[in-house]
Amino acid sequence: MDLHADLDQRVVLDTTALPWTPSPMAGVERRMLDRRGGELARATSIVRYAPGSHFDRHTHGGGEEILVLEGTFSDERGDYPAGTYLRNPLGTSHAPFSEPGCTILVKLHQMHPADQQQLVIDTHSAEWLPGLVAGLEVMPLHAFGSEHGALVRWAPGTLFQPHSHPGGEEILVLEGVFQDEQGTYPAGSWLRNPPGSVHRPWSEEGCTIWVKTGHLPATLGPDGSEGLLQT
Repeated sequence: MDLHADLDQRVVLDTTALPWTPSPMAGVERRMLDRRGGELARATSIVRYAPGSHFDRHTHGGGEEILVLEGTFSDERGDYPAGTYLRNPLGTSHAPFSEPGCTILVKLHQMHPADQQQLVIDTHSAEWLPGLVAGLEVMPLHAFGSEHGALVRWAPGTLFQPHSHPGGEEILVLEGVFQDEQGTYPAGSWLRNPPGSVHRPWSEEGCTIWVKTGHLPATLGPDGSEGLLQT
């Protein structure tokens, strides 16, 4: 399957309006954002676990990145409530489940093989740092080579300077409304701005976003997995 698989194309989706499609496991559904490949694919999805559902034990051949949006996600290593950020590098395995149910953002087969840092971050207790402009706060989550991931909190009326994304940018709006010259993006919006794109973002009412930059200039293997990212 190829879904928004051309990383040179801009994509804007209202994830709340996308259909839920079944996964191979009963009780686990997903809203596909981008995908290249079959069940073992380079993929970005919103995944929903019904209460009491589980997924079979599996190994992350291309790595896994998760942000828990609602409920509690679990595996044999622990319970991860809403606001938890996780990274499971290449070669790790687990058998995930959710007793109360949960909704998570998941990115698969998009890690550099040398990036072996396993992370569990509680974003409710991690530190916010001052951003580059007044009204902006940043919570760094992960960095490797050109790739950087963070939560960014915008106070109402915050305006950022025009800037480019040599390695692309991906955003999920978690709260409030994010804006730029090309549109207005309420909570639940997912954006992918391609390498070389330029914009001047702002937020009139304030917002919190998950943002990832520098990760899109990559080669894709025949199975849709990432090749070597720029470092």
